[in-house]
Amino acid sequence: MTSMTTSSGALSIRYQLTRAAFSLDVDLELSMQGVTGVFGPSGAGKTTLLRCMAGLEKCDAGRLVVDGTAWEDSSARVKRASHQRQIGYVFQEARLFPHLNVSRNLEYGLRRSAAGSSVFDLDYVVNLLALKNLLDRKPVTLSGGEVQRVAIGRALLCSPKMLLMDEPLAALDEAHKEEVLPFVERLHAELKMPIVYVSHNIDEICRLCDQLVVMDAGRVMTQGDLQSVLLQTEQPMLSGKEAGTVLFGRIREYDLAFDLTRVETAGSQLWVPGHFGSSSAELRLRVRANDVSICLERPAKTSILNVMRAQIESVQDETGASMLAHLRAGDDHILARITRRSWSDLGLQPGDSVFVQIKSIAVRNRLAS
Repeated sequence: MTSMTTSSGALSIRYQLTRAAFSLDVDLELSMQGVTGVFGPSGAGKTTLLRCMAGLEKCDAGRLVVDGTAWEDSSARVKRASHQRQIGYVFQEARLFPHLNVSRNLEYGLRRSAAGSSVFDLDYVVNLLALKNLLDRKPVTLSGGEVQRVAIGRALLCSPKMLLMDEPLAALDEAHKEEVLPFVERLHAELKMPIVYVSHNIDEICRLCDQLVVMDAGRVMTQGDLQSVLLQTEQPMLSGKEAGTVLFGRIREYDLAFDLTRVETAGSQLWVPGHFGSSSAELRLRVRANDVSICLERPAKTSILNVMRAQIESVQDETGASMLAHLRAGDDHILARITRRSWSDLGLQPGDSVFVQIKSIAVRNRLAS
């Protein structure tokens, strides 16, 4: 592995290791801002990658350059110890000290920060994660979601230059996931540090991340901005039942009578159920391929609120009865899964102008305005 120069503002990652039944070979350049999702099946190497970055895993060859400074470079015999790396690590299991109350657990994070390098004070983190009413309680009295919020707070109080989150919601049920997710969204909106978020849940990835790295068998299969990677449906992990895209839009109005919000995206106007904020606030919308149908003419009478004109860009054959169509509506990209028979009966071809009906839209993230 040769030494290389990395410009300030980038996160350069290069790791190789070989084990009896597994090998890791990763070479990545990431942004020092926003949230990067690392997605893939169990055994893909996601956790091993984070452990290498944190200095917790011994690798055959490695290089980690953070904002222009080499924290690790095996070719130059440079390697900061784990405790010397300014990394906040949030594990799947929160690992709070059971004998300490929440306040003392948070103070442990402050003590771990380098002298004079505090980025966040205790009050800021307590307010950010709504921990004020939990400070005197012991971890055993907290819900799973509360425990993870405290773990995130402790990681932030270490004054990290980056935050690593390794499947932080995997052990939680859906109710507790929904309790924690808005706080992770706040990290995305308010913190100016890179967050690397590992998950095997594509819905979490679509809700939280700006960039996406797809891994399998210790290798990077693809990487890039979230939307462009989601469209790479030749990757088996992105073409299954959860295949879909993310649309970015702004709130234009709220219809109180029907509890609907009108969102303007790059390609259309969409109505979504619920009230999500003031006019001009930004929203992130998740549209699954299974929730999109194709029509040759605009439907005259339909219960579907969202109908837009689009053009078929390409089509991908799938095993079994379905096909996955890639469509473009203005600057929006949409996927639609339809049956082979429907494709044939409608005589569809790439380049055709059609109408798409979107049966369901999920508001996955309220972005910073």
